[in-house]
Formats: sequence, structure tokens, C-alpha cells
Amino acid sequence: MRLQDLNWMDVERYLDEDDRIMLIMGSTEQHAYLSLMTDTLMVSHIATAAAKRESVLIAPPLNFGVSEMFIGFPGTITISRATFEMVLVEIVESLMHQGFTHFFILNGHGGNQEPPRLHDLHMDGVIEVQWYEWWNTEAVRAFEDEQGLEIDHANWGENFPFNRVAESPSREKETINLSLIDSSNSARDVLGDGNFGGHYQLDDAVMMALFDTIVDDVVAQLRAQRPDRQPDEAVDDPEDE
Repeated sequence: MRLQDLNWMDVERYLDEDDRIMLIMGSTEQHAYLSLMTDTLMVSHIATAAAKRESVLIAPPLNFGVSEMFIGFPGTITISRATFEMVLVEIVESLMHQGFTHFFILNGHGGNQEPPRLHDLHMDGVIEVQWYEWWNTEAVRAFEDEQGLEIDHANWGENFPFNRVAESPSREKETINLSLIDSSNSARDVLGDGNFGGHYQLDDAVMMALFDTIVDDVVAQLRAQRPDRQPDEAVDDPEDE
């Protein structure tokens, strides 16, 4: 369920039964041969797939993040960390006012960080906030180990069919030493096409297996936030479905 597909009365009825909502934090920045909206598209697709199984409401994505490193690449749009944190906090506070108390924040961009204010509200027990970065989860690390490969910016780990806007090279790129980026060497000088290194693309069957792994993990986390779930109730194992 997406807010854009509902009216306010629909949301009020939803709140009678559930107080969870997914927030999508993305970016508009270079991703080599992939869409500039890769970070947003990725978590939007994850949220949509998870919501079909767990019926959690999805708010519209925040399409801009902290992407200052890539400002030299045309099409990149960056906002300051202070702006990002202020906007996200005000989004959450708006929804809190209406009765939402469980926030599952799907972050697709490494430059975005959880605002301290949200962490404080969570620790004080006012709301429950889960900041979720799909590439930093145990499930995805295990997948990387199985493949013997590492996910990095604009490499195979983000090359899903829904992120492609051009053909990617079939070769493997040497891993970039990011410490070379400094006042005399811009990110564009060091990165070239913008890929941080590794394979540009893997077989789609592998990518969809990765996607399913992520969605299974998100669904399990969302079920743990269910308002009607008892504290000692076991969360279903995705493999049992």
C-alpha cells in the first residue's frame, strides 16, 4: 500500500489496525552506467515487494540525499546532512502526530545517516525506529560470501534490471582506492565512470536471488514490529513460506 494510492480516510482506517509505516530514503547521484535514481529505485522495489506480503503502508520516497562526493558528475543532486536530518525528522514528527509509532526506514544511500533525534525518540520509547540498510545486513553479507564477491557502489550488487538505463561493461574493474580523493584529485578524476570496482554485472538469476534474500529479511523485520504480535511470539522464518 502506498500513500499515493490512498486518501486520508483510507489512512485513518489503516491506523485503526496498524501503526507501521515504511519510509524510503534514497538519492539522486551518479551510479556509473546505472540510473541516477538507483538508490531510490532499489529500496522502492524492496518496499513494494515486502508490502505485498506484510501489508505495511509505504510513504513516498525522499529522492535526495547527502551526495557531495559526486557533485562533479552531471545529474547528481546533493543536500546537506543538516537538511537531510531536518527533513526526515519533520516527516516522522508529522506521522507521529497522526498516530504512527513504528517506523521502518529503508535507506538506500550510504551517505544518509539516521538523525540523532530519531535515535533519541526510539531510546526514550516514544516511537520505534528501525534504520535498515540492505547492504549492511547479515543476510546480504552471507550472500556475498556465497558468491565470493563484494557489493560496492555501482558494481554488480546494484545492477538490477530495474536500475539499468544503459549497457554495462562485461569486464571487472580494479577496486578504487578512495583515499586518493582529496583537494587535488576529485572523485571524478579518481573514479572515472563512477564504479568503485568489481564486476559490473552478474547473471539476472543471481541478482533476483539477492533481491529475494533482501525482501525476505525486510519482511521478517516488519513482522517483528507488528502491533498485534506478542513480545514472545516467534517471527516466521521466510524459508517456511
